[in-house]
Amino acid sequence: MGKRQSVMGTAAIVLAVLVYGDVSSNAKDPGDQVALSPATVADYVHAVIEADRTFYTINIVERLQAKGVVTATEHWRMTNTLPLPAQFLRESSELAARTGSRIGYRLISLWPINQQNGPADEFERAGLQDILVNQERAYTGTVTSGGERSFRAIYADRAVSQACIGCHNAHSNSPKRDFKQNDVMGGIVITIPLDKP
Repeated sequence: MGKRQSVMGTAAIVLAVLVYGDVSSNAKDPGDQVALSPATVADYVHAVIEADRTFYTINIVERLQAKGVVTATEHWRMTNTLPLPAQFLRESSELAARTGSRIGYRLISLWPINQQNGPADEFERAGLQDILVNQERAYTGTVTSGGERSFRAIYADRAVSQACIGCHNAHSNSPKRDFKQNDVMGGIVITIPLDKP
């Protein structure tokens, strides 16, 4: 297992404990048990995701591309290049899902290059519209799908680097080609199941 996989897996396990278990289950005094709201857990998860992806984008992708060492490309598996920052997020989400934590996260946009990254339902569509105006706070709510309730939070996803802007503005499938630094390009959706498995 690579370093990134073990770090992301460890983070997902810690988050699963925070969501589903009390962090002091061995406490003798019930008053010592801690419970976190789904909104707080989503904020924590978002902070880790945003930090990891920003670090990857600026200190790995942009740095290695600027030095001419390696580039990030859409078809990174076939071309022996780096994953794009959006693909890095999707891959880490898939690794986290393998831990059984049931926490999910993904990128969505009103202007997706890949149609899979469009809003999946009315909640996500409304959330994307809301974060364009209210960029500093998450759009949150409880959603029922397939008979299961989950807490969902959508956070503004901004263009943090020229790598993001350049890819989206130049891609042949991009429906929007005028992004600038710090523009909201879409959202990061975090889903936390509320019903125990």
